[in-house]
Amino acid sequence: MNEFLDILTHGRRFKAAVKELSVDELKDVAGKLEKIIEEKAAQAEEEQAAMAERNAKIEEIRQQMEAVGLSIDDLGAVATKSVQKKRAPRPPKYKIVVDGETITWTGQGRTPTVFKAELDKGRSLEEFLI
Repeated sequence: MNEFLDILTHGRRFKAAVKELSVDELKDVAGKLEKIIEEKAAQAEEEQAAMAERNAKIEEIRQQMEAVGLSIDDLGAVATKSVQKKRAPRPPKYKIVVDGETITWTGQGRTPTVFKAELDKGRSLEEFLI
C-alpha cells in the first residue's frame, strides 16, 4: 500500500501510471477522488465541531467550579482511586524432599513434576501435607 501512496502523491509517477487511461476513465477517477475529499472534509468539520463543543463544556464547568470556589486540585483528591493491595502469597500446603532439596507447593495451579512423579508411583497427595 505504501508504494501505491508513493505513486499517488508523486506527480510524474502518477502521470505515468494513468497514461493508458482514457479521458472518461480519468474523469471517473477524479470524481471518486473528489467524493473522498468531500467526505474527509465533512469528517474533519464534524470532529472540529465536536472538539469546540467539548471545549465549551469544559469552560462552562470550569466557570461553575470557579463560582463555587473549587479548583482542579480539589478534584484530584476525590478522583484518585485507592490502589488495590496485592494479596499475600498463599502458604505452601504440600512438601516433599528430593535429593536433600525441599520442594513446596500451595496446591494451586499445575502440579510440580516431582509431586506428579510420586503420585504416579502410587503415593497419595495426603502423604505430602504439611
